[in-house]
Amino acid sequence: MAVQYKDYYQSLGVPRAASEADIKKSFRKLAREFHPDVAKDKKKAEEKFKEINEAYEVLGDAEKRKKYDELGANWKSGAEFRPPPGAGGYGGGQAFRGGRGGGAEFEFDGTGFSDFFEQMFGSRMRGGGFGGQPGFAGEPVEEPGRDIEGDIMVTLEEAKRGSVRTVTVRRENRTDSHQVKIPAGITEGQKLRIAGRGEHGGDLYLRIRLARHPDFEVDGHNLIYELELAPWEAALGAEIAVPTLDGKVNIKIPAGTASGQKLRVRGRGLGKAGDLLVVTKIVVPDKISAEAKKLWAQLAYESKFNPRD
Repeated sequence: MAVQYKDYYQSLGVPRAASEADIKKSFRKLAREFHPDVAKDKKKAEEKFKEINEAYEVLGDAEKRKKYDELGANWKSGAEFRPPPGAGGYGGGQAFRGGRGGGAEFEFDGTGFSDFFEQMFGSRMRGGGFGGQPGFAGEPVEEPGRDIEGDIMVTLEEAKRGSVRTVTVRRENRTDSHQVKIPAGITEGQKLRIAGRGEHGGDLYLRIRLARHPDFEVDGHNLIYELELAPWEAALGAEIAVPTLDGKVNIKIPAGTASGQKLRVRGRGLGKAGDLLVVTKIVVPDKISAEAKKLWAQLAYESKFNPRD
């Protein structure tokens, strides 16, 4: 099945030679603008949010970006595309053919990823189940058929609260839709197993890929937020509102807080086991007035503090 080529650089509004820092900066700006929780047109924002997440999933990963760049810069956005042999992701690739005595081309809908991403970086087919290894819920997998595996993009909000998604698997001769329950507290890389929905008695597995967020990084069940502090806030202490997935909360910054210190806000991560870790970063003003310079000089004199002593 030919799919539509995706220009990820265009999606993020950066040139192909953009640095890692510029790509991240552009993603964070766009993700804040189109996050469904803040946009007025939620349907349009949701589609755009998926698009820029997919683009950053590739361009924000050095290995995936290299693989994508090897396609060359001459593809037109929207043009039909069929990956070259061996280009498929995770040991699979383009329009899979398998099963006993027949073709098994398939594509996904409702996973949050485009067909282009699935063919380059996502879905795969494996024979004979997973060799008797335990499935998502610990059940043994002994099916003689072929398992289908693909990625599903899950927002942090879904991972925190849980949700139900409709996922469609399109084959040449039929289309199957499945209601997929995403449990609260699910983490990156976990697999959801839908028994018997693969090929010839195999299973369908959906691998969780957490959508990138403009404010948070993810570490297991914990969320990490970098909080920028003015030097006087770190020295004197302060009370500051920080974002969470449930809205802002006030936290106390102890006097004498150092850059890189972690403050824990319990229960504000993913699921019951997750916390919000606020990592402090002391930021010095870019410009200082003449009067401010005098005050800084006076502070340096009065404090008698030298971090190198």
